[in-house]
Amino acid sequence: RQTVSRGLTNREKMKKIQQIVLLLACVLLTMAVAVRRDGRILGYEIRLTKTEDAIKKDTITTLSDGTMVVNTTELGKDIFGYAGPIPLEIYLHDGKVMEVKALKHSETPEFFEEAAHLLSAWNGKTISDAQALQVDVVTGATYTSRAIIDNMHKGLDYAAHKAKRTTFLDRLDTSPKAIAALVVVLLAAIVPLFYKNKRYRLFQLLLNVVVLGFWCGTFLSYTLFVNGMSHGMNLWASLAAVTMLIVAFIYPLFGKKNHYCNHVCPLGSLQELAGKCSTKKWKMSPRAIKYLTRFRELLWGALMLLMLVSASYAWIDYELFTAFIFHTAPTTVLVLAAVFTLLSVFVPHPYCRFVCPTGTLFKITQNSK
Repeated sequence: RQTVSRGLTNREKMKKIQQIVLLLACVLLTMAVAVRRDGRILGYEIRLTKTEDAIKKDTITTLSDGTMVVNTTELGKDIFGYAGPIPLEIYLHDGKVMEVKALKHSETPEFFEEAAHLLSAWNGKTISDAQALQVDVVTGATYTSRAIIDNMHKGLDYAAHKAKRTTFLDRLDTSPKAIAALVVVLLAAIVPLFYKNKRYRLFQLLLNVVVLGFWCGTFLSYTLFVNGMSHGMNLWASLAAVTMLIVAFIYPLFGKKNHYCNHVCPLGSLQELAGKCSTKKWKMSPRAIKYLTRFRELLWGALMLLMLVSASYAWIDYELFTAFIFHTAPTTVLVLAAVFTLLSVFVPHPYCRFVCPTGTLFKITQNSK
């Protein structure tokens, strides 16, 4: 008995080691993709040759007509949108904001267009009035618009020589959306560990879809992984996303595999809710399931290869998660999301089981099928 018990313990230890090794391998793989695409890791430039982006510009300059231009490249280097920093140029003349321009950034054009109208919100206001102005984030482009607002505050504080110390509360995103997303993620991460109830699960699935998906647009995807590895992440302003990462990658090390996919992911929740619309399901043979599972793995390998050889990065913006942000989602994504949601009525979780690249990454790190 002691020998059997000791053997099981050893196998469990080996599985844990394998999971850790696979997790580290996936981190290194994502790091390699970030380097290939952006030449950065966690916001640090690592190119061997100095590019135009790497040249630091003066924080403040004065034009011939007396216009003062504040460049937030350095001031806001720790402020991130969805895909990285969004530096601004703030033009001030006679103590008033004349114009605000966005400098080169990595935001998806559709997301940035939604938030770009904020750039004119401070025009015509004195520095003190602009500092006091309360500007709301834009629905569908929360991260992008918040980065614009925070860059403006940094630039205006610098221009007024009132740069204030950043406190813990200043770094937190205390907007209603951020708080709601964090609460829902914590419920999904903790409650199922101790309480299993069909009615509560239905309630949680609805919260995931409505709050995390359609209202907050908060989910894990390859876009988040690559952009976070490239530009870093403001942890205090992204507590919901950080909690999701813990559930997806750390929970499995303690035996809770697939917890994110089964209890947190808004797209997985949407498919499960769709499946409840009909009790009649299509019967799939074990061979068909095997081939479709193999297809998912081959697809993931092909997509990763495309990124590693710098052939294509565009596919990460076409994962179906972006359909929740329907204001800016590509038409192709919306159509595919509708097709897979309809298919979910007859086939349990078809996108999760047979396509999802992000889910495949989770399964690889968990050393599971």
